[in-house]
Amino acid sequence: MPERLFSNKRLSAVILIISSFTFLNLAFAQEPGTIALISPRTNAGKPFMQALKERKTIRNFSSRPLSLQLLSELLWAANGVNRPKAKGRTAPSANNLQEIDIYVSMQSGLYLYDPFQNSLQLINKQDIRSVTGKQDFVAIAPVTLIYVADLSRAGKRGAKSEFYAACDTGFIGQNVYLYCASEGLATVVRGLFDEQTLSKVMNLRPEQKIILAQTVGYPVQ
Repeated sequence: MPERLFSNKRLSAVILIISSFTFLNLAFAQEPGTIALISPRTNAGKPFMQALKERKTIRNFSSRPLSLQLLSELLWAANGVNRPKAKGRTAPSANNLQEIDIYVSMQSGLYLYDPFQNSLQLINKQDIRSVTGKQDFVAIAPVTLIYVADLSRAGKRGAKSEFYAACDTGFIGQNVYLYCASEGLATVVRGLFDEQTLSKVMNLRPEQKIILAQTVGYPVQ
């Protein structure tokens, strides 16, 4: 019995290691191009009220990478498609502008999330995590989400455009907070970054504006 228990523990550890590096292996294997994400487990995680109770900001991150399953669910929770026929999303959008794009910064590069194809499109192979903020942990944590408003989708709404973009980013960021609380992940939403430098590194167009960044990873135990 003890031998079987030991074997089970060792097998679990091996599976955990493989799972942790699955995404990085897939990312390098499929460059350049897109990375197909795994369908989210919509029946997983903690009950909603418990997730609300445990929602909090954590700024101490492990460098341990997220599995492709967790990354897929994180992005779907953020602003994925939950009603395919109606093209409905998990986060609301003022006037249904859908002007917020989610860029994903990781060690393997910078990606753009495509919610309709449920995939990641490679933007460049640079690790720009350290440029996404001025805190030390941004270069250590495995994932930073960068919320970019494409104001060309807002039409002639003037100053309201950035107001709506800020509101829509808030909805998405809260979805990420609740998903992280449900899965025991750490996250912090951030506004402290050099917008000009980061926009240049991301090769953004003039009508694209960075609203916020949000770092996600495992908490330091």
